[in-house]
Amino acid sequence: MADIPTRVDVDAVIVGGGIAGMWTLARLRAEGYNAILLEDEALGAGQTRYAQGIIHGGTKYALTGKLTASSEAVSNMPSIWRACHAGNGELDLSDAVMISDAHYLWSTANLASKITGFFASQVMRARTSALKQEQRPAIFQHENFRGNIYRLDEPVFDTISVLRALAAPVMSSIVAIRKGSIRLQSSKLTVEAVNGDGYEIGFGKLMLMAGPGNEALLRSAGLSKPSMQRRPLKMVMMRGGITEKVFAHCMGAGINPRVTITSHTDNDNNIVWYIGGQLAEDGVRRSDDEQIARARQELTTLIPWQRLDAAQWAILDIDRAEVRHADGRRPDTFYVDQQGDIITAWPTKLALAPLLAQQVVDLTSGIDKTMAELPAWPSPPFAEFPWCEHARWDTA
Repeated sequence: MADIPTRVDVDAVIVGGGIAGMWTLARLRAEGYNAILLEDEALGAGQTRYAQGIIHGGTKYALTGKLTASSEAVSNMPSIWRACHAGNGELDLSDAVMISDAHYLWSTANLASKITGFFASQVMRARTSALKQEQRPAIFQHENFRGNIYRLDEPVFDTISVLRALAAPVMSSIVAIRKGSIRLQSSKLTVEAVNGDGYEIGFGKLMLMAGPGNEALLRSAGLSKPSMQRRPLKMVMMRGGITEKVFAHCMGAGINPRVTITSHTDNDNNIVWYIGGQLAEDGVRRSDDEQIARARQELTTLIPWQRLDAAQWAILDIDRAEVRHADGRRPDTFYVDQQGDIITAWPTKLALAPLLAQQVVDLTSGIDKTMAELPAWPSPPFAEFPWCEHARWDTA
């Protein structure tokens, strides 16, 4: 780093270029704040690129037939995201890619009565619509499908394209920094950009939105709270022999979907099924081979007409970073905490980024806006989706 770092004074510094940090940066810049964002890897390199991209409206959290705190928290999110995608929301996401206009929920034949009763409840009628056979996604029009399927008002987005849309008008305020180079002091920090340039940055607010990275940043700031928890998942990817895309939860006997499948394309234009749900929750207690075997068994049971003899499989071990709960359960909604001039935030769900950003903007309203010109610093790249990384696939 240069012996004498360049001094830059801004209203807000955001650490972390995932969905929460990027949405907040775009909102702050749109409000006229001189905000910048620091990223030490690639935009979306943390949890954002591993997200399935579903903008939940709460259905998966209401499988008991009752509205929960989690289902209420996300109930308006699809309409907020759709407005942004249409170009008439709080931010312009018209260049983002919506890979499916809706998510679906299906049941196997033995749970048909449960799903019928569930969607007949007053709680769910406004959020879902039953489908005639010709309205079903192609894979569920197969003659051997015996269950029921419903359309959920929950769009699915290509998450990296969302980051690109958010970044486009604010790219000059995003800084690619060297990992571990942030040094915090009172109302300022020093940091080294990837090109070796050093900066001393004065700020009105410091916003920690680095997912699991928040833990170390809080320690470096001398803060012991808020505490963070990690909830692991063992996600499954499958490609080979797939001709139809699936965006659906399969209803199980419990409160979580048995599997949740979204569909994506790799760099060779192969369709990839990305599989989560209870399979991924329970999978953390299995080896990779055991998890693949269980995924194969589940798909054979749930979609028996889908041939798996040409399938390739890959495992993704993911840690979801969230504010700590005493019993380790999932938080119901996003989390924002302020201590002095430091704000710490975790979105909990991709869909909740707009609400998190709004609360952070509200907390920033008391600081004076500055108009200082920003240096021409290096910008970070965008992360690649895991299904596009050749090394992840089992080619045996």
